[in-house]
Amino acid sequence: MSKNLTKRSEDYSKWYNELVVKADLAENSAVRGCMVIKPYGFAIWEKMQAELDKMFKATGHQNAYFPLFVPKSLFEAEEKNAEGFAKECAVVTHYRLQNDPDNPGKLRVDPEAKLEEELVVRPTSEAIIWNTYKGWIQSYRDLPILINQWANVVRWEMRTRLFLRTAEFLWQEGHTAHATMAEAITETEQMNTVYATFVENFMAIPVIKGVKTESERFAGALDTHCIEALMQDGKALQAGTSHFLGQNFAKAFDVKFTNNEGKQDYVWATSWGVSTRLMGALIMTHSDDKGLVLPPNLAPNQVVIVPIYKTEEQHNIIRNVVNTLKQKLEDNGVSVKFDDRDTQRPGAKFAQHELQGVPLRIAIGPKDIENGTIELARRDNLTKEVVDIEGIENHIPQLLETIQKELFQKAYDFREEHTTKVDTFDEFKTVLETKTGFISAHWDGTAETENKIKELTKATIRCIPHNSPIEDGLCIYTGKPSRQRVLFAKAY
Repeated sequence: MSKNLTKRSEDYSKWYNELVVKADLAENSAVRGCMVIKPYGFAIWEKMQAELDKMFKATGHQNAYFPLFVPKSLFEAEEKNAEGFAKECAVVTHYRLQNDPDNPGKLRVDPEAKLEEELVVRPTSEAIIWNTYKGWIQSYRDLPILINQWANVVRWEMRTRLFLRTAEFLWQEGHTAHATMAEAITETEQMNTVYATFVENFMAIPVIKGVKTESERFAGALDTHCIEALMQDGKALQAGTSHFLGQNFAKAFDVKFTNNEGKQDYVWATSWGVSTRLMGALIMTHSDDKGLVLPPNLAPNQVVIVPIYKTEEQHNIIRNVVNTLKQKLEDNGVSVKFDDRDTQRPGAKFAQHELQGVPLRIAIGPKDIENGTIELARRDNLTKEVVDIEGIENHIPQLLETIQKELFQKAYDFREEHTTKVDTFDEFKTVLETKTGFISAHWDGTAETENKIKELTKATIRCIPHNSPIEDGLCIYTGKPSRQRVLFAKAY
């Protein structure tokens, strides 16, 4: 497994692409714009999935599954949603292939097998789910419905990058139905907080919670809450969104219920989701020129043990010690890999596990066993120490906790250093060109100004932070009055 990554300072985009492939996380597939997630990458995604799934279930949600295909007429029912995703849709028009008489051994679409109605490959599932909910909801007693699905979606992106933007990706999407507006708003805010908690506690990435401007909202939503993170190159990444859909989808699909006063009303809705894009966030927040750096809470292997020996007798003695050590660590909740391959030298193993971001590496040889010690190496700060084997099963869990906290703090400090308040458009442009990061600035609240700033600088309003205080000021571009600052940044 070759290391030799391009340095981040030389070409951040190239560094990222090389790291994803060389760390064995994913690769491009034979399908344009689609990726193969390899076992090591998928193991990280599975850990994310498992933790999020627990959090969803703890807040009362259940998992279900809905079809991949959406009849075009259903997709069109909620006009804003349909318009918002129309350009990214893949569409199925036929259901059969046949031998091509003009090209022996080749197939062609059977012109007689045209579908009566075209099917959209889901870019998101609101349409098929709300059409289904129509049959599930009659009375307030049927509410709330709190459903999540783990699925794949297709958005036909023209410019793709592994994990960050692919034509097909994995995600979860929650879709909930409520009797009142207040319940739906509470759900929207709650799920955005769930995302923030997960990303901070498990991914060790600090996020800013906020709401999107009208032009940045999810198509068909009345309000979009989000979490925004800052990557090492000073660009922002939207890490999760939660949408208050109002009654838009209920009206589009005629989903009504009889309330407890006996009156008919439309149901209130939310939807929320995160995707494999989080893998990109994880890579870009913590990793370095030597490869991946994984927070212990999401590392498939928190500890790797590499034996160092010359003779088979030494190997057997080390193996017995390691098996006992491994069991003690696993009993204390630590995931351990004993890298006992005889096809690789210790140096090659060290290089691989460093590249793949294993948080802790233990090296153990005959002298270590004589001395009752091991060599313990941290991946995050590349330090090594010799420690006693005795009591190591208690030391390592504490050290993993320390690494998790320090990775978060390092990312938090970086974000704070790269968040700048500006009051003029000249300052704004200078920070974008020289410092990058989040820029806190006044905006006059109009889509025209938002679009003009984006056109001139490529920076967008990432969110209006929840904790943004009311503060009289002047829009950096138009000079018109503003009541609070918003966060701008260039973004993925």
